[in-house]
Amino acid sequence: MTAAVAVAVVVAGLTYAFFQRPDHTDSGQPGTDATMRCGTTVCQSIVGRSVGKDLVELLGGTGGGRIRVTGESGTFIFEMTIAETGATINDKSLVCQEAATSVCLVRGTQAGKWLGEVLIGRRGTWSREQTTYLASAGYLGLHDVNEDGIADVVAAQLACGGQCNNAFVQVSSIGGKIIGCTTPAPARDQLPGWPAPAPKMSQIRPCADG
Repeated sequence: MTAAVAVAVVVAGLTYAFFQRPDHTDSGQPGTDATMRCGTTVCQSIVGRSVGKDLVELLGGTGGGRIRVTGESGTFIFEMTIAETGATINDKSLVCQEAATSVCLVRGTQAGKWLGEVLIGRRGTWSREQTTYLASAGYLGLHDVNEDGIADVVAAQLACGGQCNNAFVQVSSIGGKIIGCTTPAPARDQLPGWPAPAPKMSQIRPCADG
């Protein structure tokens, strides 16, 4: 089996004039923002998740997207790298785990695989990690596998370079360092916790190189 490799990407972030949003509100209602463009069209709100007193939103358009954070921490705007590479973004594309260090995963599908990027919220500010995450077996999510208080990225991967049905779970810490993998299962639906794998640290071992 081959452990997926985290690919470094360049982070582009800029602050934007404060736009007040209600606290503790999830927003998946359609809406546009005429002040910003996503690709070649005006940005449209796709989905939002409340994280403490901040609201994290995904905005999309033709050929691009942005991630906007508004609330008590201020306002932060980031380019959505996976949208620019052609990943499909919808109302299931944003998952967040609130903690002292909060983590939001932005995920989308492309050519049968999942791509993801991560936002970190800590000490009243938000930043984006310089890593793109890849999952080849239909799942990419968050779970604090090593129980350090910070969510890890959990990716279901096909073994055998995708040439067989065997699958395993790969766990990476925020920043892209691979923590380890589960033992391959005969099929992805036999992975621990499928369809939302949440392995325990006792199930994790070093990933095979090939």
